[in-house]
Amino acid sequence: MKRMLVNAIQEEELRVAMVDGQKLYDLDIEVPSRSQKKANIYKGRITRIEPSLEAAFVDFGAERHGFLPLKEISRSYFRKTPEAGNRVNIRDVLSEGQEVIVQVDKEERGNKGAALTTFISLAGRFLVIMPNNPRAGGVSRRIGGDERNELREVIAQLEMPDGMGVIVRTAGVGRNIEELRWDRDYLVNIWEAISSAADRPAPFLIYQESNAIIRAMRDHLDTDVGEIQIDNKTVFTEARDFMQTVMPHNVHKLKLYEDEVPLFTRFQIESQIESAFSHAVRLPSGGSVVIDPTEALVSIDINSARATKGGDIEQTATNTNLEAADEIARQLRLRDIGGLIVIDFIDMSQTRNQREVENRLRDAVKQDRARVQIGRISRFGLMEMSRQRLRPSLGESSGMVCPRCNGQGTVRDVESLSLAILRLIGEESRKDRTAQIVAQ
Repeated sequence: MKRMLVNAIQEEELRVAMVDGQKLYDLDIEVPSRSQKKANIYKGRITRIEPSLEAAFVDFGAERHGFLPLKEISRSYFRKTPEAGNRVNIRDVLSEGQEVIVQVDKEERGNKGAALTTFISLAGRFLVIMPNNPRAGGVSRRIGGDERNELREVIAQLEMPDGMGVIVRTAGVGRNIEELRWDRDYLVNIWEAISSAADRPAPFLIYQESNAIIRAMRDHLDTDVGEIQIDNKTVFTEARDFMQTVMPHNVHKLKLYEDEVPLFTRFQIESQIESAFSHAVRLPSGGSVVIDPTEALVSIDINSARATKGGDIEQTATNTNLEAADEIARQLRLRDIGGLIVIDFIDMSQTRNQREVENRLRDAVKQDRARVQIGRISRFGLMEMSRQRLRPSLGESSGMVCPRCNGQGTVRDVESLSLAILRLIGEESRKDRTAQIVAQ
């Protein structure tokens, strides 16, 4: 049975795990001291316009100003309507000091500020509404076939307010029109509250996205999830109140866990969570998957190590790669890795085996909520793929840069560093103006 487990005993960290039996398949860790801004809605003020970037910088109350590209600015904020066919100059349509309502589209990363948009989207249980983007909307890309056509007909009956777009989520499949209308009304009421709260001068936070528990129930609570166990009474009450309002038919699945044995220990998933922090992950056959995040991309290497499953080298490589494909899809979800990913599979000489590994990975990522694009295995044995960045990765939200190596992973050995110091001393001693050299 699939379960949602919520560990909220420690105030410093909230963990939500999705398990199938005792197999962990999704994880969300929220640290209150590192609050996430993605999907939050702010009233901000344009502080700088950069025509060369076709973007504006917005003070929305964060340490760094947000980045607002021209393509993410609603025409309702334009000072004048641009002439048809002419290229829009951002300086002509916006002005510094202008106030805008923005939503965080991408979190701050490194030295980059948050990416912003004025096209607001509000996610509910079955729908996502876009209150100021009537041309957007439709049916989730993950829904196909007859269900897609049926939902298009349902959208026509939803009677959305003027100027609003709507997307039906995968959870909306099979729901009747009344359930969808209820979700629509709930989201429209939120937008009306946001609009009325936006009268104050910028910058300030208008609307905060739900916490990890509410997000998990909204995004993961499908019919195949049989139980939700929470080990904290306050959090349990909060979850129950939300469910009674939004999904009363699921309240019976909610249970307060009060056993002395810790919740995650009971379901034997602590070691699986720890694997998400590891550099290398063991495979059942004895091989391993090594995951290395870099500035440009995430590299994943598959090692056969002690793997001997198979009659020959080709079969052993294929079997290890198939195991790795399943584990990679799982680790991408657990670690919430986004962006460009390059996988170095063990070399396989037969095209048939390469296609089998590609198909296994495609099947494994089907249950991923993030958008995933997968290429083919190249003649160098490399596969390129990309995964939508839903939130900061586990490493970014729970890790820190090593103060010893500054994130490089290595430091110079004693001999190399000593010789470098001696050369530097020699260089300084040859300068006429050097009176004394002190090495510390």
